[in-house]
Amino acid sequence: MIFKFRIVSDEVSNFKREIDIDATATFQDLKNAICDSVGYDKNQMSSFFLCDDSWEKQKEITMEDMDVDSDQDVWLMDECVLSDYLDDEGQKMLFVFDYMTDRCLFMELRSIITGKILKDPVCTLSLGQAPQQTIDIDEFTKNLDDKAAASAADLDELGEEFYGSDEYDPSEFDAEGYDEINYD
Repeated sequence: MIFKFRIVSDEVSNFKREIDIDATATFQDLKNAICDSVGYDKNQMSSFFLCDDSWEKQKEITMEDMDVDSDQDVWLMDECVLSDYLDDEGQKMLFVFDYMTDRCLFMELRSIITGKILKDPVCTLSLGQAPQQTIDIDEFTKNLDDKAAASAADLDELGEEFYGSDEYDPSEFDAEGYDEINYD
């Protein structure tokens, strides 16, 4: 069985990646495929978060056991097989690639191809430049302050009618640029 993931960013509007990977691969294998597709250092601390339909974090699958709270279960990337945690098309995940600033990529399990296997992960679509893997914390804080000030001004103009969020655009997961690969 093959899992096909679409990956987008809330930082870079024209960024999109698609990764095909065998369902028996681990989250570590998926992390490595993502890092290869965007040019990130694979040794930087990162985590996956399984999310609900509203992108609320549910379960963390991380690179290392930080032994922060011994009462909580820890799921490690190199021990967790994708098919043990993912079984529905449309499953949402976050890939946190910059722990200091909690920056992440949005992921969706676009399709499940049954009856096929894939030896190695494949990046089937690569559009745009990925966000920088790390940024200066002072620059990040300044950008947050600038965005907060702009958002406050926008909200004042919109009034009580506004109830949405501009953080993430779900249309980026639409099928544009999506080519099906035949694994026969």
